[in-house]
Amino acid sequence: MTGDAAEEVAEARAAWAGWASRPVTVRIETMRRFANTVRARAAAFADLIARETGKPLWEARIEIEAVIGRVEASITAYTQRTAQHSMEGAMGARTAIRHKPHGVLAVLGPFNSPASLPNGHIVPALIAGNAVVFKPSEKTPATGEFLIDCYHAAGVPTGVVRFLAGGPAEGAALAQHPDVDGLLFTGSPRVGLALHRAYAETPNKILALELGGNNPLVVWDATDIHAAAVVTVQSAFLSAGQRCTAAHRLIVRDGAHEALVAEICKLAERLIVDAPHANPAPFMGPVIDNAAADRVEEAFLALLMKGGRPIKHIHRPVADRPFLTPAIIDVTDVADRRDGEIFGPVLQMIRVDDFEAAIAEANATRYGLCASLIGGAPELYNRFWASVRAGMVNWNRLIDGAASNAPFGGVGLSGNHRPGALYTADHCAYPVVSSEAVQARAAIGIGLRDV
Repeated sequence: MTGDAAEEVAEARAAWAGWASRPVTVRIETMRRFANTVRARAAAFADLIARETGKPLWEARIEIEAVIGRVEASITAYTQRTAQHSMEGAMGARTAIRHKPHGVLAVLGPFNSPASLPNGHIVPALIAGNAVVFKPSEKTPATGEFLIDCYHAAGVPTGVVRFLAGGPAEGAALAQHPDVDGLLFTGSPRVGLALHRAYAETPNKILALELGGNNPLVVWDATDIHAAAVVTVQSAFLSAGQRCTAAHRLIVRDGAHEALVAEICKLAERLIVDAPHANPAPFMGPVIDNAAADRVEEAFLALLMKGGRPIKHIHRPVADRPFLTPAIIDVTDVADRRDGEIFGPVLQMIRVDDFEAAIAEANATRYGLCASLIGGAPELYNRFWASVRAGMVNWNRLIDGAASNAPFGGVGLSGNHRPGALYTADHCAYPVVSSEAVQARAAIGIGLRDV
C-alpha cells in the first residue's frame, strides 16, 4: 500500500497553525505523554522492530529506550538552543531574540534504526511547533506506522504528524512538494547527494542531511589487547555492521598487530549470528534482506579480486537467508580501495608504519562522520583529535559512542553541517530578532535645512 504525498502534506499544512499556536509547555507535555505511551507499549514495539529488521530483541529494546530518552533530551536542547533572549539598549529600547517553527517538515527515515533515528527528528520538530510528514523506509513500514500511532495516542493531533507509506517515488514526491518547508533526512550518501542537488534552487527550505561514513578505528600502543579487540568487534559488527557509525577501517601499526588481530578473530568466531528471538540471544541478526546480503558478499569478493588478503572469510550459513558471518580482510595492498560504506559486517584492516601515516590513512576518505583511537597516551590522543577529520572523535571508546545530549553529525559527505541530537533544535526553528521600544522616539540631528 502506498500513500499520497500531496494529501499528507495538505493535512499537515491545515493542522500546523493550530499546533504552533499552542504554548510550548503544552507541546512539551504532549511529548512526555508520548514517551509514556511508548514505555507502555515497549514490549510490542521492540518485538515488531526485531521481526521487521532482524536485529536481536535485546538491541530492539535498546532502541525503544532511545526513543523514550529522546524526549527529555530534546526538551533540554530546545531550551538551550532556542531560548528567548532579551538585551537592553539605549533609551529604553531592547533587542529580543525569539524562534519560530518553519511550518511543515518532511522526515525520511532509514531501515537500520527505524524508530529511534526518525524519532530524533520528529520530537524536536513537534516541540518547536512544526507539523511533520514522516515516510519510513519501504523496508520497515510497520515500525514507522507504530511510531506514528504512539504520537496520536499521546494526544498529538492526527493532522500534525502524518504517516506516508511507499517507496522511493513517494519519498521523492514528499521531498519535492512545494508546501514542504524543510526536509530532515537520515540515510545513504547517494540519496543525500540527490536531495542536496534537488534543493539547490530552494535556499528558503531547510535541509538537514545525516549520511554515512567510512569510519576509521585506529589501534595504537594499546596496553590491554583484549579490551582493544572487544571495542573493535563491537564497533565493527554491532547491528550486523548496518550503522552509519560502524568501524569500516581498522588501522594498525605494521608488525605490532598480530596479537590484536588474533584476539579480534577469536572474539569474532564466538559471535552468535541468529534470528532475533533465538535462545541463546545472538550478537548479530541478518542484514536487512537478501539483496543487501548479496551486495555485501560482492563487495568482499571485489576486495579479494583487487589483492585483499582474507583474515576471516564472510559466510552465508543459509543460502536463501540474509545472515552473514563477520568478516575481516587486510586491504593494505589494495591500490584503489572503495571509499564508501560496505553496509554489513566487513572490517577492512590497513597496516601503516607510523602514527602520521595512521592519521593520513584515517583522513583518506571523502567522509567524516566518526573516528576513534584505542590506546596511546593523552598526548597521542591530542594529536589524533587535532588532525583527524570527523564530526565525532573518541578515545578508548566505541566508535559510535555518542551521547544523546551532544551533537551528532559529520563533515565531508557525511552530512551538510546540520548535526542532529542536541543540535536538531537548530534546524527545527529559526531565530527572529526584534528591536523593540514601548514608545517611538526619533530625531534627525543632521542634514536638515533651518526652519
